[in-house]
Amino acid sequence: MSELSALLIPDKGQPARLIHLVESQGYDAWLSVRTPRQRAAVEAQRFKPTPFASVTLPGEKPEDWSVATLVADTAALTPWCLAKLAETLPEGTYRIEGREPGAAALGWLTAQYRFEKYRKDDKAAGPRILLTAEVARIEETVRIAAATALVRDLVNTPAADMGPADLQARAEKLAKAHDAEIAVTKGHDLEAEYPMIHAVGMAAEKKHAPRLIELVWGNPKHPRVAIVGKGVCFDSGGLDIKPSAGMRLMKKDMGGAAHALALAKLVMQQRLPIRLHLLIPAVENAIAGNAFRPGDVLKSRKGLTVEIGNTDAEGRLVLGDALARAVEEKPELVIDFATLTGAARVALGPDLPALFSNDDALADALLAAGHAEDDPLWRMPLWAGYGEMLKSDIADLNNAPDGGLAGAVTAALFLEKFLPGEIAWAHFDTFAWRPAARPGRPKGGEALGLRAAWAMLKGRYG
Repeated sequence: MSELSALLIPDKGQPARLIHLVESQGYDAWLSVRTPRQRAAVEAQRFKPTPFASVTLPGEKPEDWSVATLVADTAALTPWCLAKLAETLPEGTYRIEGREPGAAALGWLTAQYRFEKYRKDDKAAGPRILLTAEVARIEETVRIAAATALVRDLVNTPAADMGPADLQARAEKLAKAHDAEIAVTKGHDLEAEYPMIHAVGMAAEKKHAPRLIELVWGNPKHPRVAIVGKGVCFDSGGLDIKPSAGMRLMKKDMGGAAHALALAKLVMQQRLPIRLHLLIPAVENAIAGNAFRPGDVLKSRKGLTVEIGNTDAEGRLVLGDALARAVEEKPELVIDFATLTGAARVALGPDLPALFSNDDALADALLAAGHAEDDPLWRMPLWAGYGEMLKSDIADLNNAPDGGLAGAVTAALFLEKFLPGEIAWAHFDTFAWRPAARPGRPKGGEALGLRAAWAMLKGRYG
C-alpha cells in the first residue's frame, strides 16, 4: 500500500488530470456542452448516469484525457464519492474540476488500501494522487485513513500472527511513539487480579497466554477517558465449540481491540486534552484439558460471581474484568468496542454497529457524529426488564441466558453490571468485518464506529 500521506497533497498548480463531477439530474445539460469527440466517447463507453459510474473523456491531444464520474450532489460530497475512481484510475495525479474534495478525500485514501502481508498484487496500479487546496484538512484526513487501515490490518492478520503477545507488541509500539506508560498483567498476577480474563485464556499455549494490556497517556489533570477493546485473538468457542463455519472468521474476534488501539492512536496524535486509559484484555479462547467449563463459577475482579452457561460467551467475561479495572480510576467516560454478539448482526446486519449507552446525551452525540461522518450507528436499548435473564441459581450472574432471546441486549446488560451508573458509558457491538466489497471499503477487516467515536471525542474535548 502506498504511503497515505503521498496520496493527498497540496494543490500548487502542478499538472494533473481533471475529474468532472456530474449529477444525474444535470447529466443531459452536462453532456450537451461536451465536444463532439467527447460525446462520441461517452456513447462508445456506454456511460449511464448510475452510482459510481465513470467515463474517460478525450482532450485535444491523445495524452490530454480527463474523467467524469457521477455523484449524488456536487455541493455535498460523501466520503465515498470518489472511492471507485481511486480504485480504478491509472497511476497519476488528479484534480477535481471547480471544487475541493472535502469529505470525499477520505474514500480516495481508503480505496487504495491493500492487505499485502502474505501476497503482493504485482498487477496493482501505482498511486493515484489527489490534489486539494484545503491544506488544513489533509493531516486529519490522512490520520483517519491510517487509523482505518490499522483496524483493517490487525483484523485481517491470521490468529497465528495476531495473538495476545502481538497485540501487546502493537500497544507497546504505540506507547513508545507517543511517550505513554504501558503495563501488562499476566501469569499468576493475572489469575489473582483478573480471574475472568485468566479463565478464558488459560487453555491457550504459552505463546498465546492471556494478559491485560494497559496504556496511560496525557495530563493527569485532564478529564479521564477509558477506551476498552475486546481482544479475543481467536475464538474456538471453548468447550462449547463452534462449528467450522462459525470458527472461520474468528481471527476477527479481536476487532474491538483493533478499534480501541486505532482510537487511542488518534487521541494521542491529535494530543486531545484528556487523560487516556486504554485497556485490552487479550486472550485466545482455546480448548485443552484446563479450559474453563460450562457450569463453572468464576469470580470477577469486581467480586461478582459468574456461572458459565456457555464458554462461547467469553467476550463479556474478559470485558467485565477490564471494565471493572477502568472504573477504579473514576473516569468521566468509558467507551468499549467488541465483536460481541451474533444477535447484533442478526438485528442490524454487518454495516451497523449496535450502540448501547447509559447516558442519553452521550448516545445522542455519538449518533449525530456517526451521521455527520457517514459512519452510522444504531442505538439499542439497555432494557432493564431483561436483567432477569442473567440470573443464576448458584451465582450472582449467568454469562449466557437460556433461550437466545435479546442476545445483544443481555450481553450489554451483563457489561453494565461492572460499571457504576454515574459514569457515562458507551458500548459498541461492532462486526469489524465487511463481507462484500464496496467502493473505498474492501472485503475483510473494517473499522465500523471508529470515526463516529473519534468525532464525538473531538466535539466533547477538542
